[in-house]
Amino acid sequence: MSTGAFEPARLAAVISPLRRALLSATRSAADLPDIPDAQIDLIRALPRGTSASPGELAERLRLDRSTVSNLLAAAERGGLVLRTPADGDRRRVVVTASDRALTLFETFDRASAALLREAAAGLTETEAATLAEATPVLERLLAVLTDGPQPNHPALPAGETESR
Repeated sequence: MSTGAFEPARLAAVISPLRRALLSATRSAADLPDIPDAQIDLIRALPRGTSASPGELAERLRLDRSTVSNLLAAAERGGLVLRTPADGDRRRVVVTASDRALTLFETFDRASAALLREAAAGLTETEAATLAEATPVLERLLAVLTDGPQPNHPALPAGETESR
């Protein structure tokens, strides 16, 4: 079902309010603390079982090192990250998400998925199918915005390349 031409301004105008509404509803439903978005992004860059240097985090998050340093200090004060000396070089540190942070994010992910499932139940069958089809496209859009275009990405039909 085609609804017309792509409207970038319309998409941009709905993404932020949608994200804020989901964050707020999830925090409320799961009784989660209000963690700033920048710290959420920091924790998401440190999945369970991984660690990274502050420089690697700055690169992943596309932020200045000084910004990441400030984020790490605040997240450490909040018990969300642990900074420990790097093996073999005690002048360097590695950062890992704390068990508390990982538990909060697992709770958040479960609660937000449940809220989205409940909200999607209020959509028509056609709307739900369109949302299912849009999700991989939104994932791809995120990748293009964060990583740059990737020619012949698997999400593209065989033989097609991106146009600019």
